[in-house]
Amino acid sequence: MNDPMSVPYEAKNIIASRARMGLIALATDHVIEHELNKFFNGVEGVQLYTTKVPMVPSVTTDTLKSMDNKLHQTAKTLLPGNKFSVVGYGCTSASIVIGEDKVFQTIKTACQTSSITTPITACLAALKTLRGKNIGLVTPYVGEVNSLIKRYFNAHNYTVTKSITFSEIDDNRAGKITPTSISDAVMDQFSLEDIDFVFISCTSLRAFELVPILEGKLQCNVTTSNHALAWHMLRLSGIYDKYSDKGKLFRN
Repeated sequence: MNDPMSVPYEAKNIIASRARMGLIALATDHVIEHELNKFFNGVEGVQLYTTKVPMVPSVTTDTLKSMDNKLHQTAKTLLPGNKFSVVGYGCTSASIVIGEDKVFQTIKTACQTSSITTPITACLAALKTLRGKNIGLVTPYVGEVNSLIKRYFNAHNYTVTKSITFSEIDDNRAGKITPTSISDAVMDQFSLEDIDFVFISCTSLRAFELVPILEGKLQCNVTTSNHALAWHMLRLSGIYDKYSDKGKLFRN
């Protein structure tokens, strides 16, 4: 039998011609890939590559902290041998528990990337861009995790005027909280509050598409963990496309 004949080929970076993005998602997250892929699939020349960090469904400060020693090895599995425009670590609360700087350093030593962000990093960038100060905070978390989020905003000179929670410790259940439940909670609790910014925290809450609707009703700026993360990853990649139907943040 003759050996197969080698034939010429052309290799070009087409699907990630503008930006190659990496996402480190939690193994228990039902929502982040759905929301980010839905958005980025509509951006020409941008491709998102995802890997999963091990995590148990029970979300506590201890289980969030447990991802610290798994993050480096997980980040190494992101399309080895390729450089990314940006890598996002997809956990709002763990980024605070572990520490943003520690997350950045761990990812930086594990894979090649020009920029790194997290949902809380992206939210702080969104607050600065939209000049928010008084926050209405929505989370699915139990008490100890809620307290961490609130203290983190206070430490960065932002005021959490009011916070509400679904008090759900199980990430498998948090990922199934309906957008209607989220919208109803926001409108019921924040309509009469003196706030200029609503942050729907947690990549497991399906609320990306609620943003422009809630902004129209509340007449204030709104973002979510996944919404802010997508915007920040895009901007850190040097892409400044604007979208009129994604909320005020994507018009900046």
